[in-house]
Amino acid sequence: MIERNALSPPALAPAPPRTLCTDCGISRTNDPKRCGTACQFIKPDYPAMEALVHGRARDPARGDELYFGPFIRMVRARLKPPLAGAQWTGITSRIAERLLEMGAVDAVLTMAPDPVDRWRPVPVLVTSAADMAGVRGMRMGYAPLLALLEPARAAGYRRIAVIGIPCQVYALRRIEAELGFDRLYVIGTPCSDNTTTAHFHEFLALLSDAPETITYLEFRADYHVEIRFADGRRRAIPFLQLPLADLRPDFFPMTCKTCVDYTNVLADVTVGYMAGQGDQWLIVRNQRGEELVNLLGEELVTAPLESHGKRAGPVKGFIVNTELAAGGLPLRRMPKPLRRIFGWLMPRIGPRGLEFARARLEMKAVETVLHLRRAHPRRMKAMIPDHVWALVAPYGITPQPGERADDQAAGTP
Repeated sequence: MIERNALSPPALAPAPPRTLCTDCGISRTNDPKRCGTACQFIKPDYPAMEALVHGRARDPARGDELYFGPFIRMVRARLKPPLAGAQWTGITSRIAERLLEMGAVDAVLTMAPDPVDRWRPVPVLVTSAADMAGVRGMRMGYAPLLALLEPARAAGYRRIAVIGIPCQVYALRRIEAELGFDRLYVIGTPCSDNTTTAHFHEFLALLSDAPETITYLEFRADYHVEIRFADGRRRAIPFLQLPLADLRPDFFPMTCKTCVDYTNVLADVTVGYMAGQGDQWLIVRNQRGEELVNLLGEELVTAPLESHGKRAGPVKGFIVNTELAAGGLPLRRMPKPLRRIFGWLMPRIGPRGLEFARARLEMKAVETVLHLRRAHPRRMKAMIPDHVWALVAPYGITPQPGERADDQAAGTP
């Protein structure tokens, strides 16, 4: 069954006031002070955590680990047949479903749609494989996923799987040892700029005169956003024609603008889309991740990843707009005729496959540095890992005095 009673808003402890918080749920547990050591936005230690979870930290000399974190292999993948109602083909929910079918876990901790607002995420414990169908699809907003860890343990669940986004997974890994579970599987999804559910509804209203009829939204690797409607219609909107400049200044919170873990590096397996070129993108990070992917057997169709185009130009353009935004100036609007031209060109000549994913990682790194430099300069030393500085260095963005934990290593006095 899907158990909601311990997670419905009236039953949750209120979240203490926090800055740079995504309400992962730790602050709502019996020991909210653990936020001080568990939170990704206070003083993350990715090298140590990568070594703890995967047996080693990322190796910048090994393939793309500087960008994507430690991994055994990366592949392009899709489920055959795709699951009805899934965001892509349903790999994430199918892995969790298989764990329950085999009795490998007692429960899956994940997000379900709110009964009143399908876009609002509600944390749930799923204990029946059949009920995994009810949690398929994307939701937008914050939800205290980890607040259910203690109820899960109190219910006697000793083997669980968690499906989470990076800030949730980092906190989970920090407290994993004290939870005392016999088995823990972590299925991660990348996170691309979360926002509140209320803000997301404002975005939908800019895309359609009938936003209440939108049933699906996805940012695709072909530079389009796909939306689907209740009557079966589909629409693909080029990125450059999205009304992003019409969004409120705080549409994306500072946490998402300064996130340093876009690809969920502490998950056993990351299931995303950026390098998939229309399929999904699997990053198998450790042997437990291999175990999870192998559960799918012949249902999973895989192919090698490809890489096309060059990312430097789009990243440099992104830097200019981010510098304007970080300085409080409005984003530059491209003239409509040019937007149509570039909207046609980018899927054909822009970065694609792995190069698209690298571009997004560099853009996220740029955002982190520039927004923290403006809004929270004193936090930069603790919040920005070395790999982020390495990603922005080719674009002339370097640490200023006091911005890096080891100023001497950064070349400052």
